[in-house]
Amino acid sequence: MFDLNLIRKVYAELPQRVQLARKMLNRPMTYAEKILYAHLFDFAELKPYERGKSYVDFAPDRVAMQDATAQMALLQFMNAGKKKTAVPSTVHCDHLILAHVNGKADLGVALDSNREVFGFLESVSNKYGIGFWKPGAGIIHQVILENYAFPGGMMIGTDSHTPNAGGLGMVAIGVGGADAVDVMAGMPWELKMPKLIGVKLTGKLSGWSAPKDIILKVAGILTVKGGTGAIIEYFGEGARSLSATGKGTICNMGAEVGATTSLFAYDESMERYLKATGRSEVVAAARPVKQELTADPEVYENPEKYFDQLIEINLSELEPHINGPFTPDRATPISKIGEEARKNGWPLNISVGLIGSCTNSSYEDISRAASVARQALLKGLKAKSEFTVTPGSEQVRYTIERDGFIDIFENIGGKVFANACGPCIGQWSRPGAEKQEKNTIVHSFNRNFSKRADGNPNTHAFVTSPELVTALAIAGTLEFNPLTDTLVNENGEAVKLDPPSGFELPPKGFAVEDAGYQAPADDGASVEVVVDPKSNRLQLLSPFRPWDGKNITGARLLIKASGKCTTDHISMAGPWLRYRGHLDNISNNLLIGAVNAFNQETNKVKNLLTGEYGEVPAVQRAYKAAGIPTVVVGDHNYGEGSSREHAAMEPRHLGVAAVIVKSFARIHETNLKKQGMLALTFAREADYDLIREDDLLNFTDLTGFEPGKPLHLEVVHADGSKELLTLNHSYNQQQIGWFKAGSALNLISQQEK
Repeated sequence: MFDLNLIRKVYAELPQRVQLARKMLNRPMTYAEKILYAHLFDFAELKPYERGKSYVDFAPDRVAMQDATAQMALLQFMNAGKKKTAVPSTVHCDHLILAHVNGKADLGVALDSNREVFGFLESVSNKYGIGFWKPGAGIIHQVILENYAFPGGMMIGTDSHTPNAGGLGMVAIGVGGADAVDVMAGMPWELKMPKLIGVKLTGKLSGWSAPKDIILKVAGILTVKGGTGAIIEYFGEGARSLSATGKGTICNMGAEVGATTSLFAYDESMERYLKATGRSEVVAAARPVKQELTADPEVYENPEKYFDQLIEINLSELEPHINGPFTPDRATPISKIGEEARKNGWPLNISVGLIGSCTNSSYEDISRAASVARQALLKGLKAKSEFTVTPGSEQVRYTIERDGFIDIFENIGGKVFANACGPCIGQWSRPGAEKQEKNTIVHSFNRNFSKRADGNPNTHAFVTSPELVTALAIAGTLEFNPLTDTLVNENGEAVKLDPPSGFELPPKGFAVEDAGYQAPADDGASVEVVVDPKSNRLQLLSPFRPWDGKNITGARLLIKASGKCTTDHISMAGPWLRYRGHLDNISNNLLIGAVNAFNQETNKVKNLLTGEYGEVPAVQRAYKAAGIPTVVVGDHNYGEGSSREHAAMEPRHLGVAAVIVKSFARIHETNLKKQGMLALTFAREADYDLIREDDLLNFTDLTGFEPGKPLHLEVVHADGSKELLTLNHSYNQQQIGWFKAGSALNLISQQEK
């Protein structure tokens, strides 16, 4: 049982804070608003903040970091001059385990190959009072749900799927490492007051439909940027009918529509989950304040009055969905996927079906998928596709092994990977991927961008529920609809799969021998954190240079990115994960996945010093060596996807001065600001088209950088003609302070001194 005193303190303050906020707003409050206002950094600053406009300082209850992002976050925290984190914090080793053979073998390889990094994270955690979850303990979001998430709380995590904890009624927000450093250092955490999207769920799921289908449907409605700057709050009879882990699945994948976070109000399913995971004391503590762990009744009775946008979904009519390929918002009902595949030339044969991940690895998910696999065995069927299972935590893995589910999966030809992210984040050593053959995979993960799972740009990845993945892997084709179609078994008989069945929680309770947690030292003063100067995996950070107070002139264009440019394109994962603690080495992947608008090629940009084309990082290093500032130009929703701050730190490290785009994804824009960069948007989107490959770029009024005041960029073309572009920004006074100091961390260090 973690953080019980903290949770009791939150609940002790909650009723009065909500009451004062309600009186101040003079209206009923949504559940999200109650948590936000109750977590103001300085409650004396209580006032009616304007959604989508007001910057607000919050005080999250805790911080969580996964091992890939924790390296850079903790390297920064070491420079903050603090002896211990100001709030409870944890590190989870889940990203650096490569899926290849099976869980046990792959974990052994990871422990050996990442020994230096794991040792660093363990020692830093020990020194600064941070809870450490060892490799193999599980995926950060599943471990958080099982151990730390609580209704009414607020947390931030250095991973974009932190909102998974919304399944237990928590405002949980994905951030970059610099934001985590602020909170761990006891500083306020700044966020623009989110807008509110209400999703009213009526009816009840049945048959093949699953909680995953709700968020797949929502993704189709909102698209990958429709939730940007907003919290999605689910409510209604349909919401109450879902399990806590089903709610977690929906909140987890809210990141795919750009939402700040998603959450459900506290209800009986959450009580059941808390009790099942050994947290009955949280249930007891929540009981007296239960009326504040949901929206005020008037909100759900007349939601159109209180939400900025309202969506209604009847779960009784919701058909199973499959989203993709290449984007998680291309939503297709199962009844139409075969037709869509044929029409678009998508490969019909499914090469691999993969279930698990942080999105869908609960006991309920696994038991429902296992019921489909069990049927296949009884009806003389085996998987025609390869089939893999990635458990979300050691507790889930141990329990499903005890209950026989792993045997069932292995009997249909399945393989069980380690309790880690694995293929979901590109940590998959997939045989033959290097051939780049056109193929289809189906998985229960959250993202399906090009190259994400296996590095192959021709892998068409589709997102669906674990039970549907299992059925499709058994059939081996996208043309199979288990609701209507039959399969021919080994005896030549036509057989039909029955709808899946499962257990919300294990009937025999959860079990585990070693959950993988390691508590920090009571006094970490004597703990030494050693980083070898010769290491190619870890590198101590040097502060970025402050702004010199002058206009940036004589800049060159590094790249004008065309179309979708996610953080995967800016700083790839996969094999690059090994360098997440070494800024200079990982900077060699800077923007190598972005498509150059001038030649429609990746990792090929013009070096204006030589006139030749070269790889993006090499060209940028040449500009840096020559003392020439550069600019990156991008399209809509630039920086969509993972929270990885490396996508902001790499260009900063290599000398990029500004990123100018049509629009930003929230986390990436904040990350750029935190690292002391200019994150700007075209006032006129069509000005994107005016930028040429060989332009000279001059900022004319940076010396007058102020909140709410646009900046201007003089674009000098090679023929001598000029354009003056207006650039908007969302910097407030504090964020301009970050820019002037060189980074937010520089400012924290100055204040600490």
